[in-house]
Amino acid sequence: MGTDLALLRLLQLVSPGLPIGMYSYSQGLEKTVEDGWIRTANDAGIWISGLMAQGQCGIDLPILARLYRAWETNDVEQVRYWSKTLIAYRETAELRAEDRQTGQALARLLNDLNQPEMQPWIREADTTLATTFSFAAVRWGIRLRETLVGYVWSWLENQVLCAVKLVPLGQVAGQRLLQDLAADIPAVVDQALNITDADLGGSAFSLALASSRHEMQYSRLFRS
Repeated sequence: MGTDLALLRLLQLVSPGLPIGMYSYSQGLEKTVEDGWIRTANDAGIWISGLMAQGQCGIDLPILARLYRAWETNDVEQVRYWSKTLIAYRETAELRAEDRQTGQALARLLNDLNQPEMQPWIREADTTLATTFSFAAVRWGIRLRETLVGYVWSWLENQVLCAVKLVPLGQVAGQRLLQDLAADIPAVVDQALNITDADLGGSAFSLALASSRHEMQYSRLFRS
């Protein structure tokens, strides 16, 4: 019964219906379509796969694991350290704002769901989505590996939904893309769990370029 409840809590956390505003962000994808970098489902798959390999695997997921372990031991100093580290990896103002705003929104929601430890993080400048997501996972008894799988799945689903709207892609093409890319998640999580502090990092220059150009895009649907 406890395992079932943890699974249900994980599904709650990764649901597109979670009121933290993830649907408002494309992480530069909108600008790649505007500039003609992405024109087809295959293009979108290559772009998203690259970001999953370089960003999620090398940065977000390993730091999420460290945040999870810090919350397990109630080591708030380590939580703050890894939150600041993750913010430092965001190369544009838009990406930093996205992480803060979604993280603070989740902190607000968790506080309203009887998790008062999240109250200080509602206005904390270095709050990230990984910070509050990992807190919820620990408090709700979701195991570490499942936490990482759920986190990257939620990111992937949002990226594919953005591609469906922007490229645009049909719903079947979007589901095919989601199916193909999700097959990589177990290996990505395994790799992320074995990354040492010294090996943290990723190279996604095109993301930084697209995001910085999106900040000046005249007409847009997304906030990043």
